[in-house]
Amino acid sequence: MACACSTLGLSSPRILPRSVPVSPSRSKPLQVRCTVGELVMEPKVSSVDAPLLLKAVNGEKIERPPVWLMRQAGRYMQSYRTLCEKYTSFRERSENLDLVVEISLQPWKVFKPDGVILFSDILTPLSGMNIPFDIVKGKGPIIHNPLREAADVDQVRDFVPEESVPYVGEALRILRAEVNNEAAVLGFVGAPFTLASYVVEGGSSKHFSKIKNLAFSQPKVLHALLAKFADSMARYIGYQADSGAQAVQIFDSWATELSPVDFEEFSLPYLKQIVDQVRQSHPSLPLILYASGSGGLLERFRLTGVDVVSLDWTVDMAEGRRRLGPEVAVQGNVDPGVLFGSKEFITARIMDTVAKAGSHKHILNLGHGIVVGTPEENVAHFFEVAKGIRY
Repeated sequence: MACACSTLGLSSPRILPRSVPVSPSRSKPLQVRCTVGELVMEPKVSSVDAPLLLKAVNGEKIERPPVWLMRQAGRYMQSYRTLCEKYTSFRERSENLDLVVEISLQPWKVFKPDGVILFSDILTPLSGMNIPFDIVKGKGPIIHNPLREAADVDQVRDFVPEESVPYVGEALRILRAEVNNEAAVLGFVGAPFTLASYVVEGGSSKHFSKIKNLAFSQPKVLHALLAKFADSMARYIGYQADSGAQAVQIFDSWATELSPVDFEEFSLPYLKQIVDQVRQSHPSLPLILYASGSGGLLERFRLTGVDVVSLDWTVDMAEGRRRLGPEVAVQGNVDPGVLFGSKEFITARIMDTVAKAGSHKHILNLGHGIVVGTPEENVAHFFEVAKGIRY
C-alpha cells in the first residue's frame, strides 16, 4: 500500500506551519506520519548495500526520502567560483577529466547528497556528431553551423562515446570509487527535441521559431535529426551505465515549448525510443525524465516508460502524484527560490513537499537547478533537514 504522509502532530496532512522551526542542533529527526492510501506495484528489490536513491526508485520501504539537487555542482558554491577564476572556459571545466571529477565531488564533500551527478553538459556529445559548438560566457551555447536543411542532417554522424568523450567514462568510474556506494552516481543526457532545438536555432531561443518552422514545413527533416539524436543518446546512456552511472536523467528542457499534439509527434516517440533501447541493454537502469514547465504534459511523460518523472515547482506535488499514478516514482519539487528564505521557511516547504509526495517512490529535489547567489548555508540546511526526516 502507498502512504499519504503528514507531519507528526499536525491536524492538517498538507501544510507544515512556519511556526515549526528545525534547529540545526536538533537531536530528534523530523517525523512524518503515513496513512494508508492507494495500492502500488510490487517493489523491486535492490541489494542490501544499494544507495538509498535506488531503493526509493525500486519502491522499497525506506526510512527517509533520498535527496540531491539539480545543478548542485556549480555556480552557487564558492569553491566552484574560485576554480572558474583559473579555468574560465566552461568547456574546459566540463571536458577535462580532473576538473570534471573535482567539480562533481565538491557538493559531495560538503553536503553528502544521496545522488552525485556528473559535471557535464547536455551539448557535450555534439562535437562527436560533427556539430561544432561553443559555450560563451554571458551568451550560452553557440552552434556555429545551425542545421536547417536535409543536407545538414545528412552530415550528422552517429555518436560513439568511447571515441568522442572517453573522459566521461573515466570520470564516472572515478566517481563510483570515490562515493563508494554511499550515494548513487548519476549520469545525464539531453533529449532529442531539446538537442535539436539548440542545433536548429543556433543556440538558446525565446520563441523557437526556427525549429517550429522546420517541424511544420519540413517535418521529415526534423524527424531524421531526432532519430539520429535518439539512437545516439540511447548509446550514450548505455556507455554512462557501463562506466559507473547507477541512474541517468534525461533533460527535455524545451519539450514544453511544444503543444501536446506536437509533443506527441516530435518528442514522445523519441523519448520512448531511448527508453526501449536502454531497456534492451540495461533493463535495471533507472531513467529519470525532467522538463521545466511540464504541468501540461505529465500524463504523456508517463507514456515514455521512464522510472522517475521529475516535477518542476509549478506543479503541486500531490496533484502530480495523482496524475502520474503509483507505478511512477517522482522527484522534486521545491521551488529553488525557497533557498533564499529563512531556515524556518525552507524547513516548512521541505516538509510540505514530503508530506504530499508520501513515503513511496519519492526523491526529494528542487523543481529546477539551484539559482546563482543561493546562500551555501541554506543549501546545507536543506540537506540537514532532508536527512533528518523519518517516515
